Amino acid sequence: MFEDVTSVTLHSALTGLARRQRVIADNIANIETPGFLAGRVQFEDALRTAVEAGEPGSAPVRVARSLEPTRENGNNVNLDREVLSNVDTGLRYQTMLRATDDKFVLLRTAIRG
Repeated sequence: MFEDVTSVTLHSALTGLARRQRVIADNIANIETPGFLAGRVQFEDALRTAVEAGEPGSAPVRVARSLEPTRENGNNVNLDREVLSNVDTGLRYQTMLRATDDKFVLLRTAIRG
C-alpha cells in the first residue's frame, strides 16, 4: 500500500528488530543447551546501504552464530548480554513503531486538510 522510501525503511527496520527479538528469545531458551552457539542478527548496515541506494526493501536480515568464547559445555550464551540486547531492541522497536504512527498521523492530517 505504501511504497515510499520512509514506509519501506520503517517496515524493514521493524522486520529486522522483530527477528532480533526472536533470536534473543531462542538464545535465552538455550542458555543451558550444550554446544549451543548464540545467534546474532545483523541488518542495520545493510539497511543503511540499501536506503542510500534508494532501495530499502532489498536489505537482508542476517542471522549469524556468535564466535565468542564458549563455556566448558560448548555454549556461549551470556545472559547479561542477552538481557541488555533485548532491552535495547525493545526500545528501538518502540521508536520505529512511534515513527510509523507519526507518519500515519501526518497522512491523516494531510487528507483531512
